Amino acid sequence: MSRPTRPSRFWETLAVVIVKPLSWLLVKKDWRRGERIPRTGGVIIAANHLSWTDPVLLSHFLFNHGRWPVILAKSALFRIPFLGRAVTALLAIPVDRGSREAGRSLSASAQRLRDGAAILFYPEGTCTRDPGLWPMVGKTGAARLALESGAQVIPVAHWGAQELLPYGAKKPRLFPRKTFHVSVGPPVDLSKYAGKPPQGDVLREATADIMAAITEQLAELRGEKAPEIPYDPGGR
Repeated sequence: MSRPTRPSRFWETLAVVIVKPLSWLLVKKDWRRGERIPRTGGVIIAANHLSWTDPVLLSHFLFNHGRWPVILAKSALFRIPFLGRAVTALLAIPVDRGSREAGRSLSASAQRLRDGAAILFYPEGTCTRDPGLWPMVGKTGAARLALESGAQVIPVAHWGAQELLPYGAKKPRLFPRKTFHVSVGPPVDLSKYAGKPPQGDVLREATADIMAAITEQLAELRGEKAPEIPYDPGGR
């Protein structure tokens, strides 16, 4: 059974009325290559994760470039009064991290892709712990979803959200006004994995390709050279 790829007019309007003015007020915009975001069809938007604020700021960017972002959100949010109703109405997908139910989020994402949605996916699974705030080694969910569905993966890097609200901080740093930089890369070429079972080394290598594409965009935004070996929080 297919699901809509956008919320009802009421919930979409409510979100836009709240998010867009707040986003314009909080940060200046340096948005690059937004034309690379496909306007139709199921697509995986794979991004780095720096701050609790970047899902909102990236959602503004994607909305302004023609796509409603379907976000994977912690399942605990769905149990909070009103907020749970809101994130459900805004088409977010619940994620039960570290549980046996975690696979359900991938199944739900696959269905949304078949319906033609744009899934905003953070392959790292959490805000980066890299000391230099570069993307970490990614988890394999986005690669599995891409290889099993055939959907394009569009790498998106951003920089600046961490200056507004550093990871773990409770209060935003509003002044001076920060700049939210975004750069969109070309679709990640995963063709060499076609016909191969999406498991083991195939998933790890495809994930590394996705993370490398995100990192390449981030290095351009920052004007710096990225580490040759991404940070691995698991110490592998």
